[in-house]
Amino acid sequence: MSVPSEVRRDFPLLQRSVDGKPLVYLDSAATSQKPWVVLEALQRYYEEYNANVHRGLYRIAERATLAYEEARAKVAAFIGAPPEELIFTRGTTEAINLVAYSYGDAYVRPGDEILVTEMEHHSNLVPWQLLAQRRGARLRFVRVRPEDGTLDLDSLDRCLTERTRVVAVTHQSNVVGTINPVRDIAERAHAVGAVVLVDGAQSVPHMPVRVQDLGCDFLAFSGHKMCGPTGIGALWGRRELLEAMPPFHGGGEMIERVELEKSTYKDPPHRFEAGTPNIADAIALGVAVDYLQAVGMEAVRAHEKALVRYALAQLAEVKGLRLYGPRDPELRGGAVAFSLEGVHPHDVAQVLDGEGVCVRAGHHCAQPLHRALGVAATARASVYLYNTPEDIDALVRGLERVRAFFGLSP
Repeated sequence: MSVPSEVRRDFPLLQRSVDGKPLVYLDSAATSQKPWVVLEALQRYYEEYNANVHRGLYRIAERATLAYEEARAKVAAFIGAPPEELIFTRGTTEAINLVAYSYGDAYVRPGDEILVTEMEHHSNLVPWQLLAQRRGARLRFVRVRPEDGTLDLDSLDRCLTERTRVVAVTHQSNVVGTINPVRDIAERAHAVGAVVLVDGAQSVPHMPVRVQDLGCDFLAFSGHKMCGPTGIGALWGRRELLEAMPPFHGGGEMIERVELEKSTYKDPPHRFEAGTPNIADAIALGVAVDYLQAVGMEAVRAHEKALVRYALAQLAEVKGLRLYGPRDPELRGGAVAFSLEGVHPHDVAQVLDGEGVCVRAGHHCAQPLHRALGVAATARASVYLYNTPEDIDALVRGLERVRAFFGLSP
């Protein structure tokens, strides 16, 4: 594997056991584990310089402000962007809602069209449904090929019109792992004058991502999926778009001048960060970025591809198991969804838990995608930089235990 085995020792939760069995964590698509350096950064902030930012003139407040803005610069550089284009949010969901409300309410008109895909997480679907309802716009959809979990780009071309204002697409599916050709999609969308938002929740933590390479207008992602804390994430947007967008929330910190009947607002990114921000978690996200940079995102991607290749081969040997998504690891990330004939995914997950193996079960906040695949729910194993081939072996042994538990034929 390309990632050093010592990485696993950096994550304290992975050192524990469950009922005497080593914990096998295969749910990083939902949330990643946190290394010691991130946990220590949180504690250090609260113990040594807990103060509000951008306001106090005393030393610990100045230290907090410096650390907060340094974290912004680190996270922005991680995706190849300048810090003034990086807005801290609570996560991907809030970032997408920010665009849907601020940009959408300002620039989407009745009769305009919003194009999304059947593959989207609900966080990149429901905000656009709400926008369409508010503005009298129409939703259109790029279809998914159920046989391999890839997008039907012919349907993209059929859906793009001069009325398309927004195209929202995931970079990497949280269910079938498909990595979408977002640059190609962005070029086609820009040709009709649409702006493009990319959901990077599953890609930014797992591979090198640069906004210049994506060619999009907005990129949203979450800290808790990339070794950082929960409750922190980011939105990147092109400067000219952010400068033309009205505030999302109103309050302190985002203003220049307030009178009784009107206010003027700061430039981005502070225009979109009303109130006291999530200081500690933003600082810790900057430390998580340092950690991932030290490992190397090319190494993370290579490690996951090797693991997925191994997982697809081993899972294919489990009788009655159906895999979803592309079979080529070059075309997919670390999320591997599957179903086991005759057993509900919830039962699969519960029996696996008894073996110390953690997987997800359900629709994974992607009900339209599951309908396109012709299944109500799936089980999902997802890997990250700290997983090993032995974790995959434990999953396969656990699935054989599931088969035995439910009396399926050997």
